[in-house]
Amino acid sequence: MKKFLFDLFPLILFFLAFKFSDIFTATAVAIAAGIGQFIWLKATGKAIEATHWINLSVIVVFGGATLLFHNEAFIKWKPTVLYWLFASILVGGKLFFGRNLMHKLMGTKIDMPPAVWDKLNYSWAVFFFISGALNLYVAFSGNFTESQWVNFKVFGLMALLLLFVILQSLWLGKHMKEDPSKALPEPADSKEHS
Repeated sequence: MKKFLFDLFPLILFFLAFKFSDIFTATAVAIAAGIGQFIWLKATGKAIEATHWINLSVIVVFGGATLLFHNEAFIKWKPTVLYWLFASILVGGKLFFGRNLMHKLMGTKIDMPPAVWDKLNYSWAVFFFISGALNLYVAFSGNFTESQWVNFKVFGLMALLLLFVILQSLWLGKHMKEDPSKALPEPADSKEHS
């Protein structure tokens, strides 16, 4: 839970800064929070994951462009670029390198047939692609205000992610193979009576 909140730290600060100021201040705060988060990980010797590098790069590039050109369109593209990048990595890893990245991430915790791992990998890619498209719609369709986009970015995309994780968990439960080495041993007295 601590890691989850830590990863959300820049997003939470972005939201608060937007509520008290504007999109440009919020963007600057998110960049500073992302850099601060990275420095803290380095200073404390904690593992810096690939997702941290990707997140920091995207916020610095798109947030920096937002501030440099004083154009909020760049920061509005940021969630889409991030999600589509994740989708591309998942699909590209499987198609071009034969590596299922979801299996690599979760394979030590879950034992499933290869075909199910492939479905999991592609379902996450589809989820990221759809989330990125939804972000573009809310950001640029003209049907929503900037404030509504910020709320969608912070709460809507998070709610979609949580719902998807719950649905994935239910689906995974049906496909997981039980590892016999992890099965509970029978009580000693039940063996004696059989």
